[in-house]
Order: sequence, then structure tokens, then C-alpha cells
Amino acid sequence: MTHKPQPALLALANGELFYGQAIGALGTSVGEVVFNTSMTGYQEILTDPSYRRQLVTLTYPHVGNVGTNDDDCESDRVQAAGLILREAPRTPSSWRNRQSLPDYLRATATVGIAEIDTRRLTRILREQGAQNGCIMAAASAAELDADAALAEARAFPGLKGMDLAAEAGTPDAYEWDQPSWLGPDEDATARDARATGQYHVAVYDYGVKYNILRCLVDAGCRVTVVPPRTPLDEVLARNVDGVVLSNGPGDPDPCDYAIDTAKGLIERGVPTLGICLGHQILGLAVGGTSEKMKFGHHGANHPVADTATGTVMISSQNHGFAIDETSLPDGVNASYRSLFDDSLQGIEIQGKPVFSFQGHPEASPGPRDVGPLFARFIALLENERTK
Repeated sequence: MTHKPQPALLALANGELFYGQAIGALGTSVGEVVFNTSMTGYQEILTDPSYRRQLVTLTYPHVGNVGTNDDDCESDRVQAAGLILREAPRTPSSWRNRQSLPDYLRATATVGIAEIDTRRLTRILREQGAQNGCIMAAASAAELDADAALAEARAFPGLKGMDLAAEAGTPDAYEWDQPSWLGPDEDATARDARATGQYHVAVYDYGVKYNILRCLVDAGCRVTVVPPRTPLDEVLARNVDGVVLSNGPGDPDPCDYAIDTAKGLIERGVPTLGICLGHQILGLAVGGTSEKMKFGHHGANHPVADTATGTVMISSQNHGFAIDETSLPDGVNASYRSLFDDSLQGIEIQGKPVFSFQGHPEASPGPRDVGPLFARFIALLENERTK
């Protein structure tokens, strides 16, 4: 479908203005402006719940080349507050394409802007830190109001102190049985043969990505997803073998319900894996402190090192908060560190079957170097079962 070009602007709280072209719904949207360095996976990025209340700038210049489809979503909706691009190709090309990116944004009521200098914007965010911002898209240039957009950007309170996990998680528990890929020659019987569900795992949903659930099924788990505030006793009453604390948006500090859950898991010795926000929740549960990062880690090319072996892996990352390694108590070991800025990327608790990873081992998008962490989690479940 061809649409007449419509104007848009991006206002940053520091006063910077970028004028461009609307590529999504008309209207305004506010949030924290961050940049993501991934070259592919824009549909997965848009639907990642960890991007709630964020306006995502993609640094790759051409975004939308392969359109959108019904398979690449990481949740049931677009989660990002808005999308910022250099250029959106007019004609997508892929056998999987069902809808162009601009049409997808319009269909999901997502505000977006293109035809701006994303290199300049990224330099501002890298040098000055993540900025609160406002995208305004209108039917005509006369309807753009830079002063109003700037006021909205400055009125946004920022993500520090904001509990978004409670609103991002599912309101009701449900079972998940879909593997990572149900190919055209793989029927349900073949799927069940791949994932026998020999371990029952509960996933606390703080904004979980679908691919975490798929990876657990691939590893042989029966997966039950539970709301973020579910009492731990209620989860353990399901006779689970282990628990995953999922990724999610916002600041971990106000998530006291999740921190209390993590403390209970540690005290009872329940095999536990924390991913992204789940990693931060575990870090706070053992007595660590969190900090807001200057511009965070968002991308699919982040090198991390295993502190025990020195092995380097390229990882997918999406977080704006981190646990301060110096705040960790004795008995809690740093297991992974970022080779970009030396920030903490994982912890292990001595004498407990509990560990975490700050990045996204399930990727989507990104490399699968860290995928073996799911096998490590399964090994924990097996070890606890055979005690």
C-alpha cells in the first residue's frame, strides 16, 4: 500500500530536534531513547517486552528490507514505544514477508520516524547518555509542534525507579509447548519426540521473550509461565523441578515482589536461572546494588568473557541497568563480564544451584554463543533430581 509522505519530528529532552518522515501511526509517543546496533531482527526488537517505554534507534541504515511476518514476534504485541530509523526501504523482499514494516507499524498503532541522521543521534546518546524523548508524527508540517514535543520529552519521568515488570508479565498462568522451530516437515509427533517434558520448569514472567520459552522446550522441559507476583509457595506446589526468572523492562530496584521470590528460591535451594532482569533480581536478592547505565547495552555484537575459562562469546544484549560487582557479598561469584565496559554479566552462588546471565542466551535476534546456558540449567535440574 502506498502512503503519502507525512512529517515527523523527534525531540530530545536536551533540546535537540530531528525532523524526518513518519513511518508508522500518527500521534505522539514518549520514552527513553536508546540505540541498538543489531543489523537484523527489527521485528524481534520491536516485540521484546524489555523495550517498554523506550524509543528504539536502530543504527543500521536500512531497516525493513525483509518486511514482517507472523513468526518473528517475541511477544503478543509491539512493546517499544516507538521506532527511529535512517531509512525504511519502500519495497521489502522476502518469501516470508506478509506486511511491510511501515504498514506493520501503522497496523499496531506504533509511532515511528525515518529519514533522520541516526549516526548523529547515536553519538549524542553515547556521549550524553540515554535521553528522554518524544516522537511526533502528523498529517502535515503545520501540525508539528516542536515546543509541545519538547515539553512532553522533558515531562517523561525516566525509567529509574519505574517498575514495568508487573505490567509486562502475564496476568494468568499458562502452559507453553512450542519449540524453537516447527518446520514444514515436522509434525506434532516429531515435536513431542524432541521435547519430552521430562523436567517441569516454572518461568516467572517479568516480560519474557517467546524464544526463552522455546529454548526451554527444546531442552526437554515442560514449561509453565506464571504472573510476576505469583507467591513462591503456589509455584512450588506445582511440583516444579526448577525456576527461570525472565527478562523484562524497567528498573529492578522497585520489584520487591520479585526480589522476595528470588530470596526464597535461594534459601530453599531451588535450581534457578536468571536472565537479564532476572539476573538483576538475583543480584539484589543476595544483597548487591543496581545502577543505571549511561546508555545501556542494546545489540547483538556484545563480547562477554567467562571468568572461569576465559572463553569469549558474542552475545545479544538489551538492558539499561546493571548490578555493581563490587557490591556483591562473599560467596557470590562473578561468572561473566562484558568486554566492552567490564560490567557484570553473570553470577553464581556458592553452594546453591543458582546462576544468572545478564544478556539474552536465547538471542532472537543475535548469535547463539550463549545458548549452552540452557543445557547447564538442565544439568542443574538433573543433579538436584538425583540427589
